[in-house]
Amino acid sequence: MGFHEFSSPYDWSRIAAYKRTAKAAFGGMIDLSVGSPVDPVPDSVRKALAVAANDPNAYGYPATAGTADLRAAIAEWFSAARNVDLQAIHADVVPTVGSKEGVALMASLLHFGEDDVVVQPKVSYPTYEIGTQLAGAQVLKVDDVADVASWRNVPGVKAVWVNSPCNPTGEVYSAERMAGIVAAAREIGAVVLSDECYALMQWRGATNSADDDDPLQSTPCALRSDVCAGSAEGVLVLYSLSKQSNMAGYRTAFIAGDESLIASMSAYRKQIGQIIPGPVQAAMAAGLRDLESVKVQHARYRERLGVLVSALRAYGYCTDMPDGALYVWVRAKSGDCWTDMEQLAKIGIIASPGEFYGAPECLRFSATASDEAIASAAERLAR
Repeated sequence: MGFHEFSSPYDWSRIAAYKRTAKAAFGGMIDLSVGSPVDPVPDSVRKALAVAANDPNAYGYPATAGTADLRAAIAEWFSAARNVDLQAIHADVVPTVGSKEGVALMASLLHFGEDDVVVQPKVSYPTYEIGTQLAGAQVLKVDDVADVASWRNVPGVKAVWVNSPCNPTGEVYSAERMAGIVAAAREIGAVVLSDECYALMQWRGATNSADDDDPLQSTPCALRSDVCAGSAEGVLVLYSLSKQSNMAGYRTAFIAGDESLIASMSAYRKQIGQIIPGPVQAAMAAGLRDLESVKVQHARYRERLGVLVSALRAYGYCTDMPDGALYVWVRAKSGDCWTDMEQLAKIGIIASPGEFYGAPECLRFSATASDEAIASAAERLAR
């Protein structure tokens, strides 16, 4: 049958007119809409890419499941950064060509169809819904997936999307709430799909210095033993190096979890050529092992978010530091995201309309902009 049709308000061309207005503003446009990194790729990553440029994994076909070194690096990262022992919970891994691809193909690779239901938060990353639609399955949106009563007894539920820290809201789930989702999903034979791409970007109690012994505070992982009850069965976790190591253009991410599900997905991925290039796999391994560079990036984002939150308050938005992720999520002053978008564009600032994420009464401001851009935006918002 191929891919099914999809529909979504998630269309960046819809903000083109606002960008034209912003570019005409005094000082030009400051784009705080798309969460695309602007900082340098770590030296360790660039060196690893160069060294591997003529390896057998470069001139020959690379391994779909990842090189032995990359697979070891993923396991080491889970142990060091997430307090997860993949071997102990019988989990496997497979690299993906960026996390968006992993999200968009998830329902299809799990063989969901028209009678199957995939649960997701009402306010969420749009590709969850698009991926479910592409598979021809049904979307069930709930206010809070941790409220398991809202989906546990719905016929046909085959998977539940969890996103912590959340894009766009910054909400972080506790281990107890995560464990409740996993337990309820297992009761009905559903898979937990945990998008944890911002896991190392937590701000509750975080310091503002890369010099501290351990400024990184990982959010609870769905594969952590106390969350998954010591087994990866029915749990899949997605992670990306785009934010932690500024590697968005490298398209480096992975899925980890239930070994039987990973084995099936890997077989299909091999046949359709969804494989990370060999030299990039070496760069990815280096990025996972270089947690010192992640700490430096963590401090950058902590500072930028603090400046942005203060500036948005000065402009009249009611907001606080997010619990996690890289965005400030606010309720529109006018009550409508597009009206606020128009007013912000007049001073040269572009945000993301909340309608893209299922909340037209809100806006999302990204901290993935340079220090200079954030400072300039703060100055304009304070006028």
